[in-house]
Amino acid sequence: MSKKQISKVQSIDAPKERIEKDLLGERSLPKEVYYGVQTLRAMENFNITSICVGDFPNLVKALGMVKKACAIANAKLNLLENEKAEAITKACDEVISGKFNNQFVVDMIQGGAGTSTNMNANEVIANRALEILGHEKGRYEIISPNNHVNLSQSTNDVYPTALRLALIMSTPELYESIASLGYQCKQKAVEFSRVIKMGRTQLQDAVPMTLGQEFEAYYATLKEDLDMLKAVSNNFKEINLGATAIGTGINTDPEYSSLVIEELCWISDIHFVRATNLIEATSDMGAFVTLSSMLKRTAIKVSKICNDLRLMSSGPRAGLNEINLPAMQPGSSIMPGKVNPVIPEVVNQVAYQVIGNDLAITMAAEAGQLQLNVMEPVIAFNLLRSIKFLSNAFNTLAIRCISGITANEEHCKSMVYNSIGIVTAINPYLGYEESTRIAKEALATGENIINLIKRDGLLTDLQLADILNPENMTQPRRQFSFEKKS
Repeated sequence: MSKKQISKVQSIDAPKERIEKDLLGERSLPKEVYYGVQTLRAMENFNITSICVGDFPNLVKALGMVKKACAIANAKLNLLENEKAEAITKACDEVISGKFNNQFVVDMIQGGAGTSTNMNANEVIANRALEILGHEKGRYEIISPNNHVNLSQSTNDVYPTALRLALIMSTPELYESIASLGYQCKQKAVEFSRVIKMGRTQLQDAVPMTLGQEFEAYYATLKEDLDMLKAVSNNFKEINLGATAIGTGINTDPEYSSLVIEELCWISDIHFVRATNLIEATSDMGAFVTLSSMLKRTAIKVSKICNDLRLMSSGPRAGLNEINLPAMQPGSSIMPGKVNPVIPEVVNQVAYQVIGNDLAITMAAEAGQLQLNVMEPVIAFNLLRSIKFLSNAFNTLAIRCISGITANEEHCKSMVYNSIGIVTAINPYLGYEESTRIAKEALATGENIINLIKRDGLLTDLQLADILNPENMTQPRRQFSFEKKS
């Protein structure tokens, strides 16, 4: 039999599975996978959302960075042989690159405070490091997920540190989407700066404003939240790496915590600092709650903007009809010609989901007991989802809605000058009682406010023209007092 034939027979007969064991016993795994027995058990135990750790690339990347920092620190402290440390760091680099995202198969929501996610990372890195050294997967007596990859670590410091890093890496996408949305609102503020319309309070006519002022307010509220979100993100630069199980640093070298955090700074290019109190930092979820609250706040604000857009575009003939939203798709299967505000509607729904995520995060943060909060996985899941949802929603709103809005300028102007609301601009010149009488008559008869004032000779055409000048009605101006009125 030739060498080629022997090789072919061997490949046919080669086992397609490998056997691994843990404290519960032996299990077989597909030979090609990089995860191990503990990951397999987690897959079986936590079939919850069908959304895996690998579906969040920044979390996988962060885990790879943390594990790399740990390996380098352990090698520098002579706790890990250089050959093993180099193989582990090379494997970590491949994890960081995204090469093994499909091997991070544990469900995001899991029991065990994230232990399954940590072991998923440990097993993938160990098995890839074994390959780098020329060994088969599963040879844990050479490189062990626990003894080597997880050296000087606990899930309780690795998982929250990786989550903080993942959030720092994920939020720039959200910042960019908010900035893009704000930019589109600013553009419309300039474009509509001379479009006069009625401002409303309690859905009733209030006083005139410009459509530009309305969009300028949207820009201002988005900019405010963008600045606050960036400030909140700084909270995640304080980490508990080196705390191990509960914050006492058991099973670590006295120099380890400072050294591993320094290595993580170099790897991630982010300036992390060691938490002042590692026991507090291991159990406290305050930073996550603060970020979630800010995400909820921003979601609420943008949802309110979407409510406004839907109202202002309502009609087109039986509503406000002040603006036109871009027509994105037919709006009805039964009503011909109907077009719906589908983009604001979907953003509203995203906001509701983020508000719900915040409640889940709130309850999970409150559920901490003693030295650990075991509910961190659901916190991670909802924070990362909220960031992704909002980023996508804001980009959609900016590009597929705000950028294409047009104004019905003449209709807006007509509503202003036929409104009861303009009597407020006249009030300083006629006084509250006389203005109220005019408003009541106009409301009862349907007559125009301006015509009633002219009829009663209360103000001249020149005075009315000055008072009702759009610029004078939409910004502060010096006025004559009622007593000085001629």
